[in-house]
Amino acid sequence: MDVMDAIYTRKSYRNTFKPDHIPDADLKEILKAGVAAPSGCNQQTTCFIAVNDQKMVYNLAAIYGASWALTAPAAILLLTKETISYKGNSYHIHDYSAAAENVLLAIHAKGYSTTWIEGQIEGEKAKKMGDVLGVPEDLTVVIYMPLGIPDKENPGVTKKPFEDRAWLNGYRKEF
Repeated sequence: MDVMDAIYTRKSYRNTFKPDHIPDADLKEILKAGVAAPSGCNQQTTCFIAVNDQKMVYNLAAIYGASWALTAPAAILLLTKETISYKGNSYHIHDYSAAAENVLLAIHAKGYSTTWIEGQIEGEKAKKMGDVLGVPEDLTVVIYMPLGIPDKENPGVTKKPFEDRAWLNGYRKEF
C-alpha cells in the first residue's frame, strides 16, 4: 500500500474482530515500522511488545475493560521511559507518538484494524498490563492497540475541512 493511501484511508476501529490469527511475521513487520520512527535526540525511548497468545491478549483486554477488545486476536503495546536529554528535556512522549503513528499505518497496510488507546489505560491499568507482560518497573505501558481483521464495516469519522485546519504563509491564509 502506498504511504499516502495508508494515511488517507486509515481509521480508528473500536468494534469486534474476526478470530483469525495474526501471524508472528506480520506482527514483527509492524513492530519494525515502529522501531523505524524518528526519536528526539536519538534517545530511542519507545519499546514494543506484540502479543498473539490468546490468554494474554484476553487478559490485556479485560484490564482495558471494553467488550469489543476481548475479541481481538492480537495486541500491540508501546512502552516508554522518561529520559532526560538535550537541555534537560525529555522527548519520550514525542518518541512514542511518532512510533505509534508508524505502527498504526503498518497495521492498516497489512489489512488489519486497531485504535490508539492511551488515556484510558494510565495508572493502575497500565501497571496491571505491564505485570501481565513482565515489564520492568523502569518502563511504563503507554499505548495499547488491540488488533485484528475487522468484523464490522468502519465508516470512520468526518474530518473538519482542510481549509479550517491548514494554511499557507500565515494563520487562516488559504492555499
